[in-house]
Amino acid sequence: MKNYLIIGGSSGIGMALAYQLASAGHQVWATYNQSEVQSQYSNLQYHHLNVLDENLDMSFLPEKLDGLVYCPGSINLKPFHRLKPDAFVADFQLQVLGAIKSIQASLKPLKAVEQSSIVFFSTVAVQSGFNFHSQVAVSKGAIEGLARSLAAEFAPKIRVNCIAPSLTDTPLASKLLSTDEKRAANAQRHPLKRIGTAQDIAETAAFLLSEKSSWISGQILHVDGGMSVLKT
Repeated sequence: MKNYLIIGGSSGIGMALAYQLASAGHQVWATYNQSEVQSQYSNLQYHHLNVLDENLDMSFLPEKLDGLVYCPGSINLKPFHRLKPDAFVADFQLQVLGAIKSIQASLKPLKAVEQSSIVFFSTVAVQSGFNFHSQVAVSKGAIEGLARSLAAEFAPKIRVNCIAPSLTDTPLASKLLSTDEKRAANAQRHPLKRIGTAQDIAETAAFLLSEKSSWISGQILHVDGGMSVLKT
C-alpha cells in the first residue's frame, strides 16, 4: 500500500485517479477547492486547499508520501488579440505557481521514501501549435520545463514526469463538447477517432506513480489519440 496526494482530486482526471488508486488499496489524500466531495472509500480522504493561497496548509499529510499529482488547470481559448496580460498571469498562478507551492510543501514526506513520483499535466498544444491556444500553452509550456528541471534536481530520489493529453471529456472541457456535433467533430480530428476520457489519462498517471515506471523520469508522455505525431 502506498500513500498518494492528488491536488485537485474533486473532478475530472483527478477524481478518476483518486478513485482508481483508492480502489487498488492505496491511501489517498485528495484536495478540493470549491466543490466538497464525499469519499466513497475509507482510504480516500478529501481536504480543502486553495492553491492560490500564499501559504498552503499541508498539515494533513502523512510522514511519508509515495507520490504527488498536480491536476488544477484551465482552458481559455481565445484569439491572442483578445487576451489581456492578466489572463496569462492568472493561468500561471494556478497551473505553475500552485504546483510549485504544492511540491515545496510536500518535499519532506516525498523524500522520506526510497523513491517517490511527481506527475504534472501539460497539453498537446505545447508541442503542436493550435489556433487560440496561446494562453494555455504558455503556462503548460512552463510546466513541461519545470518537470524536466525538477527531474534532474531530484534524481534519483524523486521521479518527475508530465502527461500531455489532447482534448479529454472532463468538466473542464465541457464548453468544447457541449453538443453532439462538437463531440463528433473533435473526435474526427484525432487519428484514433475518439475523444479521450478521464480514465484514459488516470491510467497513465497511475502507471507513472507506480514502480512499473521506476526507470522513467523527466519525460513528457503524449496521451492524445495520436494527435501530436500522426497524420491520417
